Amino acid sequence: MTLIKTVESNVLAADPDWWRGAVIYQIYPRSFQDSDGDGVGDLRGIARRLPHIASLGADAVWISPFFTSPMKDYGYDVSDYCDVDPMFGTLADFDALVAQAHGLGLRVMIDLVLSHTSNQHPWFMESRKSRVNPKADWYVWADPKGDGTPPNNWLSIFGGPAWKWDGRREQYYLHNFLTSQPDLNFHEPAVQDALLDVARFWLERGVDGFRLDTINFYFADKYLRDNPRLPRELRNDSIAPGVNPYNHQLHMFDKNQPENLEFLKKFRAVLDPYGAAAVGEVGDAQFGLEIMAEYTSGGDKVQMCYPFEMLQPKLLTAQGLADVFARLHAAAPGAWPCWSYSNHDTVRHVTRWHLSHEAAKTYATLLQCLRGSVCLYQGEELGLPEAELAFEDLHDPYGIEFWPEFKGRDGCRTPMVWESDNRSGGFSTGEPWLPVTGSHLGLSVEAQEDDPDSMLNHYRAVIALRRAHPVLRHGSTEAMKAAGPLVQFLRAGEETVFCAFNLGDGTVEAMLPGGCWAPLGQEIGAATPQADNRVSLGPWQVCLAKRI
Repeated sequence: MTLIKTVESNVLAADPDWWRGAVIYQIYPRSFQDSDGDGVGDLRGIARRLPHIASLGADAVWISPFFTSPMKDYGYDVSDYCDVDPMFGTLADFDALVAQAHGLGLRVMIDLVLSHTSNQHPWFMESRKSRVNPKADWYVWADPKGDGTPPNNWLSIFGGPAWKWDGRREQYYLHNFLTSQPDLNFHEPAVQDALLDVARFWLERGVDGFRLDTINFYFADKYLRDNPRLPRELRNDSIAPGVNPYNHQLHMFDKNQPENLEFLKKFRAVLDPYGAAAVGEVGDAQFGLEIMAEYTSGGDKVQMCYPFEMLQPKLLTAQGLADVFARLHAAAPGAWPCWSYSNHDTVRHVTRWHLSHEAAKTYATLLQCLRGSVCLYQGEELGLPEAELAFEDLHDPYGIEFWPEFKGRDGCRTPMVWESDNRSGGFSTGEPWLPVTGSHLGLSVEAQEDDPDSMLNHYRAVIALRRAHPVLRHGSTEAMKAAGPLVQFLRAGEETVFCAFNLGDGTVEAMLPGGCWAPLGQEIGAATPQADNRVSLGPWQVCLAKRI
């Protein structure tokens, strides 16, 4: 049942709004496909498997970092923004990947980590030499307090203070993440110019856009003021429940600074001549939707943002979804989200939300019916659960730091499973960098390909439904309401589509608005409305209908 999109040439149609409502497939390159047997995925491996992504009906791929890196944070610590780490291949391999993706009708987005670099980046190596060299102000340096302690109370997401002492400069440098990931100083114009040049480098190589890591961390408060404490009742422990003191502060000054808006305008000005798009990751559990609204408003900053509201440990309920859309509408009706249930940093949602096979299908359908763009994480289309790993298997520094209360991010980063009768799931001819668990092998692409009831073919069907009805991609959302496990809403635009979802194990009744409706989605088991516009929804059933 592999349905591969094709286009007439290797040049995709020029469409500045291609991103609006797009389905973007995230690839974690270490774990997608190994082409040379070293146990680590690479660019040639990605190119080999692009037809699978095209068969889903996706519009674009987002490739997590493959740049030169010491791999302390597995690619999110960049030491050269304009080259490929040898473990992933070469620039020529990347160029070939882009050409093949375009030939399959897939756009290519790459992950830019601009808020910080590796401490092995030449910029930082020069900056730390002295206080008076050409790059002395390229990173956030600060003098200690009189007693030698850090300049303020800011904390690192990876645990402990966000400041590291450097004996050469006799100053502290800021690191919001690992100590080996110093934060760039965006108050320095030369830093902004250098990073915009990085974007131009990849746009000239044919990329169609960027996923911007930690987009709200670019600027720190220039006065380095202390963050206020956050009352316990307001804390959100979504990253590492109960173990990370980072969540004890209201992060008023170490991120989310107003100066960021002007930089995003500069970044957008670089994108527009290329018809490229950007989706920013908003790392803020308290104000993510409001920041997203600010960053995507006005048509002169980034096109989309990637909030965390659907990446939480708590199950996304009918009322929870209605609350998210109410907040989003109140913040800015025109803001454009990019929704996701899973990614390389979170426990896979099938495990996180304890979903049955049918429940996972219903949530997949829901995602494709929401206003906004969509990110799918590799293996999500297979219904992969989180992999259970032993401590000795871990690579993730975050998981190692907070084990065993938090087991880290490696459980969602294990290799993609292509085949069932293969110890590595067809990922590699060598020993995979992370083990492939037995529970995943039975869910391989090979095992699901010809099963009409499989999760894989369900994802293909609901993405095809989204493509067949453009109102699901970019129409407005109206009349969203929740009652118990039932959530329903209208998508309005070129046509009007009614959407209702039973997010529970019982039977519920829904009522369509007045008028005549034609049922949609029979191929995915959607319920058919009765003549009086009532519809009965069984456990985890949906109703989709088009006004006629």
